[in-house]
Amino acid sequence: MKQGTSPLPRPEHPEPMAVRETWQNLNGEWLFAFDFGGSGREHGLFAPDADDKYPERITVPFCPESPLSGIGYTDFIPSVWYKRKIHVTARELAGRVLLHFGAVDFRSFVFVNGKEVGSHAGGYSSFSFDITPFLSEGENDLTVNARDDVRSFRQPAGKQSNRYASYGCKYTRTTGIWQTVWLEFVPKTYIQSFRCYPDPEEGVFDFTFRLSGKGTLTAEAFYEGRPMGKAVKTGAGNALRLRLPLAETHLWEVGAGRLYDLVFTLESDGERDVLRSYAGLREVQIDGMKVLINGKSVFQRTVLDQGFYPDGIYTAPSDEALQKDIELSMALGFNGARLHEKIFEARFLYHCDRAGYLVWGEHANWGLNITVPEGLAAFLPEWVEAVERDFNHPAIIGWCPFNETWDFEGKRRDPRILAAVYHATKAIDPTRPVIDTSGNFHVVTDIYDQHDYNQDPVSFREAYIGYDGKKESFKLRHEDKQVYLPDLPFFMSEFGGIKWVPEKDRETANKDAWGYGDAPQTEEEFLSRYEGLVAAILDAPNIMGFCYTQLYDVEQETNGLYTYGREKKFDDYSRIVAANKRKAAIED
Repeated sequence: MKQGTSPLPRPEHPEPMAVRETWQNLNGEWLFAFDFGGSGREHGLFAPDADDKYPERITVPFCPESPLSGIGYTDFIPSVWYKRKIHVTARELAGRVLLHFGAVDFRSFVFVNGKEVGSHAGGYSSFSFDITPFLSEGENDLTVNARDDVRSFRQPAGKQSNRYASYGCKYTRTTGIWQTVWLEFVPKTYIQSFRCYPDPEEGVFDFTFRLSGKGTLTAEAFYEGRPMGKAVKTGAGNALRLRLPLAETHLWEVGAGRLYDLVFTLESDGERDVLRSYAGLREVQIDGMKVLINGKSVFQRTVLDQGFYPDGIYTAPSDEALQKDIELSMALGFNGARLHEKIFEARFLYHCDRAGYLVWGEHANWGLNITVPEGLAAFLPEWVEAVERDFNHPAIIGWCPFNETWDFEGKRRDPRILAAVYHATKAIDPTRPVIDTSGNFHVVTDIYDQHDYNQDPVSFREAYIGYDGKKESFKLRHEDKQVYLPDLPFFMSEFGGIKWVPEKDRETANKDAWGYGDAPQTEEEFLSRYEGLVAAILDAPNIMGFCYTQLYDVEQETNGLYTYGREKKFDDYSRIVAANKRKAAIED
């Protein structure tokens, strides 16, 4: 079987917000077995001596559907098994050994030396286990079973196809491990997590820490290598609070991340835990129809980013590929993205933080039936994990747990679920605005948004130019399915979607290629339509942002500004850049 070309794919640290020097990347070659009957446990695949029951090899962290995994099997996969050896030293066993998974789709069961150490439900959120009691010095056996069923409608599946092949805006599935797996070696008393509350006006960072025990915590901040402040406090448990005043104030802004480096040191009974992180001075507020970033009205020129890759499916082939998507977007004059129907990996958010790139965090709610109360149980725990993990990223300027909650088998989605998730999100994170459902189906929200793929710039302008917060001032879509909430900022969170296949590629294009509306026949027609649609939104005095569909094609969906391989569709993008960068009426 074909092996990956790199001895250690995706070797970079997967969580830049919490870096310790004592960690071990477990990506690379694992033993692998399909389990179409779901009987792998009965066949003893978790046993340390079961290597001969694994006929395949897979390159982690790429899913078995992807070419980069070395498998490339794209039919439905109900269950898969992974196995490898890990080595730990006596010194590492003197503290705690934590096993981390970036993401495993969907339900995972983890075994160490034949004993089950834990399980996790959710294909998009990160999780970890303390596996110290299950380890011994030297070689140990690590086994993972992942089960997945996107046709059950009992799990968030995002844009993963519920048919054999891709169709419409549903694409190749992802099963099992699709983000980095790693070990972390920590003292018995260590920093479990922290939250950062920036205060740009005061020039301080306020922190809360969760500690595994009691100790003295020192927090230090640096900017471009220069010391910016230091604070010390002794405490224990889940609520140690610490304020860190900064010697200099450098604001996180669009196009300028200006991040502070952070070093946290916890000392306890002769042990020392050192955690490196970073933070940005950024605050988001709502003022009437405006959304303010550090007190300034910033028009959000965002683009839809679905996080798919031809060779890795859900997983970027490299860290550079993550950065490239941000660079491609910013080169076209966009200042951010809706991270669509997928919880993106922390490493992508790190690059957004550094670039000053605005993003909306969203879950992969499609594929989940939320017309019944069980939908809340399948959605909320994973969403809470995602919000907790990503709370500290300054690039995230809003949360949007759901996207287009359509009816299911003739039954309407339960509005109580949307309201409950909205209120839970606000309780976890009161610092950011929350949109309950992007696109037309609102129950309770901080920002009103719509999706409108009208391809005529003239009627599109007429529909929204007069929006003033009142129902009568604009074209309200799906009025029978939602509650209109007046006097809120307005976000055109999906529009455009103009189908474009370059003329040279049309003879070889996918016969199922599609986009919204009638495709332009010439580049001039495309560019004129694009300019007109964008101008209609920028000229509306009470619209705070837009999201163009989309940055790049995904499989048969050809409404991207780049191809699926991130190649140019146009020789000259200058008119698109100029259209995007023109000042909006609502901007300061």
